[in-house]
This record gives sequence, C-alpha cells and structure tokens, in this order.
Amino acid sequence: MFPEKFIIRMQEMLGEEYEAFYETLREERHQGLRINTLKAETEGFLKKAPFSLSPVPWTETGFYYEGTAQPGRHPLHEAGVYYIQEPSAMAPAAFADARPGERILDLCAAPGGKSTQLAAAMKGQGILVCNEIHPARARILSENIERMGIRNAVVTNETPERLAERFAGFFDKVLVDAPCSGEGMFRKNEEACGEWSPENVELCAERQDTILDSAAQMLQNGGRLVYSTCTFAPQENEGTISRFLKRYPAFSIVKLGKPECFSPGRPDWIPEPAPGIESTMRLWPHKLKGEGHFLAVLRKEGTLSDISSLPLRKDGNRRASEKECGEFLTFASQSLKGWQGGNYLFFGEQLYLLPPGMPSLKGLKVLRPGLHLGTMKKNRFEPSHALALALKPDEVCLSAELVSGEENKDYGPAFAWLNGETFPLTGEKGWYLITVDGYSIGWGKLAGGIMKNHYPKGLRKNWR
Repeated sequence: MFPEKFIIRMQEMLGEEYEAFYETLREERHQGLRINTLKAETEGFLKKAPFSLSPVPWTETGFYYEGTAQPGRHPLHEAGVYYIQEPSAMAPAAFADARPGERILDLCAAPGGKSTQLAAAMKGQGILVCNEIHPARARILSENIERMGIRNAVVTNETPERLAERFAGFFDKVLVDAPCSGEGMFRKNEEACGEWSPENVELCAERQDTILDSAAQMLQNGGRLVYSTCTFAPQENEGTISRFLKRYPAFSIVKLGKPECFSPGRPDWIPEPAPGIESTMRLWPHKLKGEGHFLAVLRKEGTLSDISSLPLRKDGNRRASEKECGEFLTFASQSLKGWQGGNYLFFGEQLYLLPPGMPSLKGLKVLRPGLHLGTMKKNRFEPSHALALALKPDEVCLSAELVSGEENKDYGPAFAWLNGETFPLTGEKGWYLITVDGYSIGWGKLAGGIMKNHYPKGLRKNWR
C-alpha cells in the first residue's frame, strides 16, 4: 500500500509507535467542515445544521461530520455557509491569529481552505492577498473566495519571487502552506502515494527554501510567518525551518500553547536543529482525528509599523470615477441599503471594489482584484454572483426566501433554484437577493410575476 522506503523511514522515526501509526493509515479518514462566520454565527448554524456535527478541538469554527453525510451536495454549501476541509488543515490558519485590518498574504493558497479561514477572522477588514502559482488551481481558489462571500481578497497567479518584488515588507502576516511530498495525505490521496520518492522529498525541501526566501522579504518587522506542510518528512519540516533560521537570524520560533493532541517538533530527526525547534508542532493521525500535518510559527524581530499602503501606481486597469460608475450607483441606490462605496476598478467591462489601501497590481497576473460587483453594460448594470454572495438580506431592498421554518425543512425549492428553475412571485419588480435559510445564494429578477433565475449557468446542478 505504501512505498517501501517510506515505511522503513517511518519505522526508524517512530519506533514502538509505528504499529499504531500504520494501523491508523488503514482506517477511514475523518471528515470535516468549517463554518464561515462571514455568513453564519456558529451557534446559530449548529441549531439548524442539516447534519450531525462534533467539534474539532483546535478550531472554534471547525467540526467533524459523519462519513455518511454529504454536505458538499447541499444548498448551504453553494451559499458559502461552510467550507469542507480536512480537520488537521484547519490548524495553520488558526495559529496565524489573523485580525481585522491586517495585511495578510496566503502565498500558496489553492484550493482556498486556509485563505477563507483567514478571511473569516479578518471580518472583511484589511487586505488579504491569496496567491497560487498554478493557473488551474488559481481559478479554483478564486471560485472559493467568491462562494464564501469574501469582500477584501485579491487573487493572484504569480511566482513568489514576483510578488516579493512588488510587496517588500508589506504584510503583517504571511502563511506558507508549502508544496510538499504529501505523506500526511496518503490515505486521502493515492496519487500522492504513487508519486512519492526520497528524491522528491529532497526536491520539495529545496523548493520550500526558495518559497520561504520570498516570504521573508514580504513580511514587515514584527510580523508573523506561519509555515505548514502535510508531510512527515523531517527534511521538509524541522529541516526546512532550521535552514531558514540559519539564513535569516532576524526570525525566531514563537512558542505557543497548543492542544494536548499536538506533538512537539523533533530536533533529533535532523542534523542541525535550530534553537527552539521543539516548539514547532506535529499533528499525527494516530494521536488525533485528522491527517498528518506540521506547522511552525515564526516572528520577525522589530515592531509592526502602520503602513497605510505602498505607493499607488497608475495602471492599465484604471480606477473608476463615480461618474463612470453611474449605472452601478443607480443600481446601488435602488437595490442596496447603505452602500458605502470605495475605490472602484475596471477590468474591461467588469467592475470591482478594491480593498482599501491596496497597492497597484499593474504587471501582475490577477484573477480577482477585489470584490466583483458586476458588469457595466450599455445603459444598465448587471450585478455579479459574487456580490450576491457577499451580501446579507438586511443589506438589500428586496429579497426572497426559498426555505423557511425551524423544523422539517423542505430544501426542494433551493435545489430547484440551483438547477436554474424560475418561480412565480407577487411583488415589486426588480433585483432580489435569493436566500436559503437566510443565507444569500444568488440574484433573481422579478418581472411579470415571474422570478427570473440569475444563478450562473456554469454553476447549475441537478441534484434531485
């Protein structure tokens, strides 16, 4: 089932613990989801969750669900109320301690679990840059940012080196969930098992060194760097951190309180351990309900400064004046309550709202420069699906609920909506925020007593 050289190495590392470790890898893995607090209050959601949940100890918003449940095939998933995420993978973003108003970079962000967790902690305030070097994975990342209703995120498809040229010393916090040999995911991903080799472990360690070099450049003095992998290999964990600290003496390992089920880093598994390496953390599948993970929290010496932004440059994607945004502002006055506005940016006919203080993105590969508001068409504005998912019913003038009641809920109308169906409604004509259980799921436009379905055709599903 597992590569022979991997087994031999793990036997040497774990000794008497190996049998318990090996037996765990033959068991069914634990399934988890994380409640999106940008949309739902944890306690409120738990009272009406359509499936049984139990808490993940290291994340307040993380929960296990039973293997028979299918939360990914539910309207509340499409509404971004929760994110399906492996339980151990919830730990790194939790230890980043993200706060509202900070400037945070998720450097290797796809598919978006950690980015969306950081965004929830930021509560829509500050700047979150989510980067992914692989184009296809960057698109998935962007889709998840949209689904979770995140307003203050920018999605880029760049190399770490290119970002470091643009964002030197800009971020308060940087999360590096580094590409790795994936040993901790062997029972989840058989492909990772088939691609494993000692040579690949070494290549991954070299790549991690390079990525961390860029991360160090982008962190301001006094900032926090969180490094994580989903592998057991010491070269990629304690080894990578020790090599980094040797190159960057301005950084040190932060000793933090951790759950009892987390294990300390192992200085005895690498040739030149850095001081304090035992304060890094290992998550072992035979010691907790989750896959294998490693994480380290580092601090850059100095004091955090209040950098409002880097110098703004004129760029090809021009900032839009309020006059140019006339059709959108008309829509906002007719359909939205208390719209605050901000810095608008055109990508062709697409209108975006930039996070306050965001520097120029000119020359970078950008998939999402902020919140996508919609499309400027001739003499009219059409709101985007992203805007709908970022709004709550009390932020719009008109809304329509597909599912209501506290018990024995019928989600049939919601499934029909996801399949693109319309429904009759008597009411004021115009744009309606469509909701499920009070959570926004898209736009509808009422005309002639029929609610036209504006759920994106590429997202429509027939699950019934």
